[in-house]
Amino acid sequence: MPSALRQPSCRKVSRPRRPGPRGVGLGLRGAGSGLRRDVGALTLSYVVLIPVFLAGIMVIVQACVWYLARETAIAAARQGADVARTAHPPPGSGAAAAVIFARKAAPGFLLGPSASAAGSSAVTVRITVTGRVPTLVPGMVIKVSEVVTAPVERFTASGALETSSRHG
Repeated sequence: MPSALRQPSCRKVSRPRRPGPRGVGLGLRGAGSGLRRDVGALTLSYVVLIPVFLAGIMVIVQACVWYLARETAIAAARQGADVARTAHPPPGSGAAAAVIFARKAAPGFLLGPSASAAGSSAVTVRITVTGRVPTLVPGMVIKVSEVVTAPVERFTASGALETSSRHG
């Protein structure tokens, strides 16, 4: 039979493959084998990243709680200094006012507030407020201490001021 009259065969003609690394190429077999090596990589990255992300959020929240406790302590110390610097206050009234203010102003942010007027003199009042910060990590203790110093109020006669300014 002449070759021109021959019918085409249904056999599949194989093409030569180019050498190369496995998984590179357009064939289905090669592309699938590259995916098998990456199975679980995304899960592994989440296992590493999620705890780091959550720890970062906990640090930010703890810093905010510490800041609020510090601001409460300094506001209480200012309140105590304002009470203690008035003319002829009862003894210990500044420290007591500071503790009352700290307990009422922010009961959840400054735990166990205490105040002292140690270091005060006849011309200055010094109020120290201390307390603990609530923590997100059990067993961790963070303490806050703030000090406010203010001059004691003095009343003078206006004639005394004029006399001292003329001689001074």
